[in-house]
Amino acid sequence: MSPISISPNSVADCVLATFDRLPAKRKPRHRDEKSKEWVPLSGIVLSRNGGPLQCVAIGTGMKCLPAAKVAQADGNILHDWHAETVAIRAFNRFLIQECAALVSDGLSSSKCLVPRSKDIQTTTDYQPFQIHEDVRIYMYCSEAPCGDASMELTMEAQQDATPWSARAQPIDGFDMEEMSLLGRGHFSELGIVRRKPSRPDAPATLSKSCTDKLALKQCTSLLISLTTLLVHPRNAYISSLILPASQHVPQAISRALSVLGRFDNLNSHRDWSGGYRFYPFRVETTTREFAFSRRGAKNGQRIVPSNLGLVWTPDWEETLVGGVIQGRKQGDPRGASKICRRGMSKAVVETITAIERTNFAKKTAKEGTYGMLKNAQTFEDRIRVKQDVRREVLQGWVQNKGDEDFELNV
Repeated sequence: MSPISISPNSVADCVLATFDRLPAKRKPRHRDEKSKEWVPLSGIVLSRNGGPLQCVAIGTGMKCLPAAKVAQADGNILHDWHAETVAIRAFNRFLIQECAALVSDGLSSSKCLVPRSKDIQTTTDYQPFQIHEDVRIYMYCSEAPCGDASMELTMEAQQDATPWSARAQPIDGFDMEEMSLLGRGHFSELGIVRRKPSRPDAPATLSKSCTDKLALKQCTSLLISLTTLLVHPRNAYISSLILPASQHVPQAISRALSVLGRFDNLNSHRDWSGGYRFYPFRVETTTREFAFSRRGAKNGQRIVPSNLGLVWTPDWEETLVGGVIQGRKQGDPRGASKICRRGMSKAVVETITAIERTNFAKKTAKEGTYGMLKNAQTFEDRIRVKQDVRREVLQGWVQNKGDEDFELNV
């Protein structure tokens, strides 16, 4: 992919304008003159050959599921609803729906996807669709991603410069070494994998920081494993990550995300198969600021975190609270978001089943549980990429396990 000049401000404007058009119920609440709610915002924007920008996914949110509750999720609760993660999962759901529309309507292509010739599909390149060669993917984030890319900003913002200590709370199914993964503790430790920070008194989580997740996406693409049953990963990499200038610390970005930092250890990407490669995105800055950012308070207002999250694509939208649809309890299957594990796997398997022609991925879609599906041999190339990156770059990455045994029931 040769770089095409797209203004960072244009990408930010595209996401912000899309958010502005949403109803008030999807946004942080207006409290009073003395306080204002804030929330991080992320969005995915596409452009074909430098043409008009299209926002296809938006996410807001800043919380995640405690490790002790993951085993109770049964595929229906999001493990992580930080804005970046929500936007990426919404983008994947957008692609899945594009695939389903192509299958049901018999179209030759869409604005984003094109079918792949059956003649070139093999046991490793088995996907029936791919993103157009001339599509570029941009991601806007209203805040610096939590984790290593924002540690300097985190230190600067502390009234008390004492780092939060590394928590080592015992959790069933995880040993104490796993639980030592740092959140916001030990400011002196830089260039390392961190879990979502949360408050110092909050239950421990094993959700990795957004910095670390974005770092991995430079190798696995923006696609989650389930989406790769339908869409080839080759053209699914971020071209540019757009951050407000106030949130860009060059040395932190370089350290966390580039070959000048921890990616200088990556030696295995030259022989990856299945369309995977190391594709580092550019990090660019915008002068635009999100109205509900941490910097949006005026006249001495107190800034308060919002408990609302948003997931949006051009075809549907949801408000999230606690990793489920607003108004539903976490244990209620009716509260499952379209981007939760169960919702995503159901949509993928239904789409694969609807494909009339013989497809290698159909064999994988018959797996009985989510865990069996995720560990199927079909994902061998992707699994190798993740293993290589975690061994050579993201050492200390601990899987957030315990929510894999639910039946697909498709």
